[in-house]
Amino acid sequence: MRIAVAYEDGKVFQHFGHTEQFKVYDIEGGKVQAASIIGTNGNGHGALADILKKGDVDTLICGGIGDGAKRALAEAGIKLYGGVGGDADQAVTDLLAGSLSYNPEVACSHHGENHHGEGYSCGSHGDHHHG
Repeated sequence: MRIAVAYEDGKVFQHFGHTEQFKVYDIEGGKVQAASIIGTNGNGHGALADILKKGDVDTLICGGIGDGAKRALAEAGIKLYGGVGGDADQAVTDLLAGSLSYNPEVACSHHGENHHGEGYSCGSHGDHHHG
């Protein structure tokens, strides 16, 4: 089994289509045997599924992900666990333990809106009430 996590600074990156690297975990006997970081070379949504497929990845953990990317992963036979946040290594540990909290209906709903700023994370809007 080979699990990839959309990855940035030790955390699960929250927008699959913009991820610049994946952390790839080789799993044997239910345990992580090796992990490595692979770059995406700035490729967009469509190419990312291809990179994972070529790397023999069969499972992906990520934050937000759009419908096109979900279709590409399904076509590549890659199982998706989306809507995941927090520490990347912990997410893999939780998945292997059968306790990963994920959202099977995850979607990226911001396309066409103009709030792509630094730090914007897809699908996880916090409440920002002041006063």
